[in-house]
Amino acid sequence: MLRNLYVTDLGYEAAGRRYCDEDIWLSGRLRDRGFTVALCHPLDAASLMGDFDLVLVRNSGPVAHYRAAYDAFRAEAAARRVRVVNPLTGRGDMAGKRYLVDLTRAGFPVIPTVDRAADLALLPDAAEYAVKPVDGADSLGLAFVAREDLASVDIEGMLVQPRIPFRYEVSFYFVDQDFQYALYAPDPARRWALTAYEPSAEDLAFARRFTGWNAIGHGVQRVDACRAPDGALLLVELEDLNPYLSLDLVDASMREAFTDRLAASLHAAAAAPPPAAGRAVSG
Repeated sequence: MLRNLYVTDLGYEAAGRRYCDEDIWLSGRLRDRGFTVALCHPLDAASLMGDFDLVLVRNSGPVAHYRAAYDAFRAEAAARRVRVVNPLTGRGDMAGKRYLVDLTRAGFPVIPTVDRAADLALLPDAAEYAVKPVDGADSLGLAFVAREDLASVDIEGMLVQPRIPFRYEVSFYFVDQDFQYALYAPDPARRWALTAYEPSAEDLAFARRFTGWNAIGHGVQRVDACRAPDGALLLVELEDLNPYLSLDLVDASMREAFTDRLAASLHAAAAAPPPAAGRAVSG
């Protein structure tokens, strides 16, 4: 029976979401599938993880609230060759949001993003621009700035994007590289009022470009996108650290199928060779 340290902050209050409900339900279903599961606050993970076969990081909240402890956890996991899911070499939000700049420069379909004042002229014209921290999450530090005021804003450590009048946001959920389900927010003003979404082949090809780019061996990814006025999908973020899954909004059969697939992924991660010393991950 695999020993799973399930990292979550059951007390974190997220706008429009109940982390605790999702993690209580999912950890219980993993226990039903043959795992020994112990729930653990992220501040305790480094001291406890040596007694478990793998560490599953779930709804642990923005690491900005405990940056030093998170960095210590990463260093300790690498030094002790601990299997962590998601793998800590994720290239998406796990590494901060500068990947949005890299993907913009590489020509990926993302909301255009820059991180230098010298590059502001590269952004398309917009009435307002979003300015947010590179290491932000849950809209922490997000501000909207009028076009005429943008030149006076200090963007050191920040990202700048045009504020796009998108039609809706949509999220694609994956385990490993396998698509599971999609949900969307038809009202742009209510990000977490989600309902079922049937993706087209083109939608899935869009989402898989980013999961393929990230190349996570084992774990969960959420590809968040918006439907631009011209009908194109643009990446909003690639959540690979602790993506909330909105499992309460999918039907029972889909929840169970997702849990079966996650359990298989965790078994595969536990069976894989441990990460080399000094690396951050398994898988």
